[in-house]
Amino acid sequence: MPQRNNHARVITLTSVISKFSRNGFIDEAKALFEIMPERNVVSYNAVLSGFVQCGRISEASRFFEEMPERNVVSWTSMLCGLLESGRVCEAKRFFNDMPEKNVVSWNSMIGGLIKNGDLEEARLVFDEMPVRNIVSFNTMIAGYAENCKMEEARVLFEEMEDRNVVTWTSMIAGYCRAGEVNEGYCLFCRMPERNIVSWTAMIGGFTWNGFYEEALLLFLEMNGNFEIRPNSETFVSLAYACAGMGFPYLGKQLHAQIIVAGLEYDDYDGRLSRSLIQMYSVFGIMNFACYIFNKNLNNCAVQSCNSVINGYIRIGQLEKAQHLFDTSPIKDKISWTSMIDGYLGTGQVSKACHLFNNMPKRDAVAWTAMISGYVQNELFIEATYLFLEMRAQGVFPLNATYSVLFGAAGATSNLDQGRQLHCMLVKTQYQFDLILENSLFSMYAKCGLIGDAYSIFSTMVSRDLVSWNSMIMGFSHHGLAHEALKIFDAMLEFGTRPNSVSFLGILSACSHVGHISKALEIFKSMRDVYRIEPGLEHYVSIINLLGRAGRVEEAEEFVMSLPSEPEGAIWGALLGVCGFSETDAAIAKHAAKKLLDLDPTNAPAHVVLCNIYAARGLHKAEHKLRKEMGLKGVRKVPGYSWIQLNGRVHMFKAGDKLHPQADEILPLLFGISDKS
Repeated sequence: MPQRNNHARVITLTSVISKFSRNGFIDEAKALFEIMPERNVVSYNAVLSGFVQCGRISEASRFFEEMPERNVVSWTSMLCGLLESGRVCEAKRFFNDMPEKNVVSWNSMIGGLIKNGDLEEARLVFDEMPVRNIVSFNTMIAGYAENCKMEEARVLFEEMEDRNVVTWTSMIAGYCRAGEVNEGYCLFCRMPERNIVSWTAMIGGFTWNGFYEEALLLFLEMNGNFEIRPNSETFVSLAYACAGMGFPYLGKQLHAQIIVAGLEYDDYDGRLSRSLIQMYSVFGIMNFACYIFNKNLNNCAVQSCNSVINGYIRIGQLEKAQHLFDTSPIKDKISWTSMIDGYLGTGQVSKACHLFNNMPKRDAVAWTAMISGYVQNELFIEATYLFLEMRAQGVFPLNATYSVLFGAAGATSNLDQGRQLHCMLVKTQYQFDLILENSLFSMYAKCGLIGDAYSIFSTMVSRDLVSWNSMIMGFSHHGLAHEALKIFDAMLEFGTRPNSVSFLGILSACSHVGHISKALEIFKSMRDVYRIEPGLEHYVSIINLLGRAGRVEEAEEFVMSLPSEPEGAIWGALLGVCGFSETDAAIAKHAAKKLLDLDPTNAPAHVVLCNIYAARGLHKAEHKLRKEMGLKGVRKVPGYSWIQLNGRVHMFKAGDKLHPQADEILPLLFGISDKS
């Protein structure tokens, strides 16, 4: 009887020690262990496990050495502790010294190596296993999946005779993480059974890869199964999907479901509240975003603060964004860069510069945002100087940095700068991406070197719609309609569907060389074949096409046949193609009247009318119109031309005598004119 009572007491006390250990009360567990009159190996293992779970590995190691008896559980528990603490070399030696190993020991070793980033070593251990179970395969598959090595994971998956829901879910999550969403979804459809983790993995896979609609539709399908209830992780993915789709009403319904399910109180890591803050900030519903943000201040990370700042910037409330930025105790590089970007987006360059200059640690993203902001605000010289300063401070430019600067060089036809940047890229053996290549050849096209642009385009490994459109536009601007049409045909052969920009480039190219029938055929195919509704620019291209061919009456008929009331730009285009013949003059008067009804101070309309009156000898009407222009304050904005010489840009306008070398330039021009 006494022995039976002692045994029962040991079991009871060991059970209490185990509970203390599991709940983190290791000191209490150890104290209870010390006063136990009798102990067994299970009692020792309970305390050892407590030390390991609390991360107190040194104490666990000493306790392990003092144990009078050890079994495979003792050794495995200590092994897990060493691996959890990152002491991999020590764990390997310990594993090799183990007198006995079971499948749990082997699985623990594999899982620990994977967690510490040693996937190859984990595979070697896996291959050495004398006996494997489903956990062994699942652990190894999960390791491959987490590292996007799906070919290796698939081989193991196909080798398995028995698979469970964990196996399938690991594969699905791995494919989605690697961007192979279709493959993941195919496996999901084949799953013999699914749980909420499986559904959430697939919904999350769709969301993180930008397939927001598919994520929401899959959630609706899941809701049809009343045995499966969404958890917090499901709603996190769905909140981001709603934000991506731009569906505020659906987002509010989602939030209501979270409240009804009581999940907002189970948001232990703050991820759910962060996703809702992000969602409402994207929608611009800042009162909701701020309510959740303020309610969860203790659990909110800098990510939430940045979401709210960006939300305010998105709706143009920079003062509130600045106030939150100033008062927030947590700020990171994204916070600073968001504010800089916000001010640059509204043209407040001086405020952006102040923030940039006071930013504690400026990374390449912040420098690129500032350079891009200068370019957007047409401060091209400042952008160049800032880039040089960036290089001087040892900050390595991003692909986006070069893309922005190539765009600036193209916009200003600054070929010297564009070439210098290109040389810098080649010298540094830079890794080109699609956006960078697009901006590079586009720069050469805009700077007049269409041959160089095409050479780069033709050697590109992959091309997107922007690539094709940029090349079409490049040929179009150089009047090379035949080449533009060849690129358009090649784009169709490669299976790339054209958009409105593609058609605008082709119509412009045809307009330059008078390919009227081809242009009209392509214009008709926009709506009939590709279901693309023509826009203002396409109508203007057709008007220019007909006008340049001298078919002004057809151009007027085209304008009158448009499905909606023509805008000012349409009448302006018609006015611009009118000549000085009697018929054209009548059309010009009609177009000018329509344009001035829409825009009474339109300078080009007044000037064209004046020229028509003068050409027709109607000097009284011309004088009257010029007088009206003076009374209205109408002035034609002069056009500028410029050249770059020795690194300096020289700008001129008609009749300009302000240039310091005007006295030398004008006689030279007149001299050339006289000789010609």
